[in-house]
Amino acid sequence: MSRPSEDGSSYTAHLKDLDVAKPTFAIPDIDSFCLVDQLGLTITGQHLEERRAVLECRVLQHDPWCRNCGAEGVSIGTVVRRMAHVPLGWRPTTLLVRVRRYRCADCARVWRQDTSCAAAPRAKLSRHAVLWALKSLVIDRMSITRIAAGLGAAWHTVNAAVLAAGAKLLINDPARFQGVEILGVDEHCWRHTGAGTHFVTVIIDLTPVRNGTRPARLLDMIPGRSKQVFKTWLDAQTTDFRDRIAVVAMDGFTGFKTATAEELPQATAVMDPFHVVALAGDALDRCRQRVQQDTLGHRGRSGDPLYGTRRTLRTGADLLTEKQHQRLQKVFTVDEHVEVEATWRIYQKIVTAYRNPSKSEGKKQLQAVIDSLRRAVPRRLHELISLGRTFNRRAADILAYFDRTGTSNGPTEAICESGSGWSGTGRSGWMSVVSNRV
Repeated sequence: MSRPSEDGSSYTAHLKDLDVAKPTFAIPDIDSFCLVDQLGLTITGQHLEERRAVLECRVLQHDPWCRNCGAEGVSIGTVVRRMAHVPLGWRPTTLLVRVRRYRCADCARVWRQDTSCAAAPRAKLSRHAVLWALKSLVIDRMSITRIAAGLGAAWHTVNAAVLAAGAKLLINDPARFQGVEILGVDEHCWRHTGAGTHFVTVIIDLTPVRNGTRPARLLDMIPGRSKQVFKTWLDAQTTDFRDRIAVVAMDGFTGFKTATAEELPQATAVMDPFHVVALAGDALDRCRQRVQQDTLGHRGRSGDPLYGTRRTLRTGADLLTEKQHQRLQKVFTVDEHVEVEATWRIYQKIVTAYRNPSKSEGKKQLQAVIDSLRRAVPRRLHELISLGRTFNRRAADILAYFDRTGTSNGPTEAICESGSGWSGTGRSGWMSVVSNRV
């Protein structure tokens, strides 16, 4: 760029080249650029290195008055408070804040300037650094290790600060319960190894999904998975909150169903399609494995006809290719595989019912499947008999889906399965909160 002339003509020409129409600029201000003015600080010096930047600051508000007697204090020097700040230029940035100390000549009380605007008491991260870390974790999907490296701080320091900020934005915010009419509840295992239970009960607000306004919101995560866990959580909420709940979407766990019936008698329990189809798919898998063992005497191996169709069997019939159709027909022509074919046809009828664009027709189709499983099912079809008992017991909950738009527990599953493994909090749930509030 050419050096601007005194009248700024070269600079204006350069702006036109950048296609900036009538720009408005303020006088350069390093405090606002580095975001320290919002922390009640001003920069008095800097020390820049290749891998680190240190900004020397002082507190703008003097506050020399004694809080005991109101007399004016006498300055007795300064102390230094260090805190990590938002990285500038991809370098970890440290704020070196010189805090003035005062002593009251009358009552001998000693105090310091208030720096709570810049950081929480005894915190090692500035308030902007905490929010930067939270957004980096939730929205940019950075790891705590990478965030800590960007801030030049310890892993545990960053993790604890982000947890506290997330809890303040979500868990400790009473406004998050306002307007909730549809709940989603599910369990999730955060670790699948080690001793003890690692399950948590995840509670989601599905109201925005029904209204089409925004994604589902994470309301809470409670350690444990039982009827009592969900019942205790519901009992801890206000009467207005419980009375406002009209629908609770859940999986097949009867504990959630019982807790809902006891604490939310007016609410409709809905067993979502994801888990209904999953139950039927599991029955199909068990049937295939049993027939495989009975006919060949071993578990599925490469080259076994049934084992080779394990994924094709779980694919919707309307999505099968011609080659997959032929493969299935070849398997079903074997007399020993008739039980697998019967179970497969029930599975496909359930999938078809949920895919029907007409809710009323889909409900009739699924009702017909449930009725067929109530009647005499051949004893050899053990898996269908067990599936029929479950469907018969939860028929009202299964069919309620077709009468309640936007009550699928799919968003709950999405939030659970997208958990980052970070301190037991689902990443999508935090994202929906942080992106709206930070």
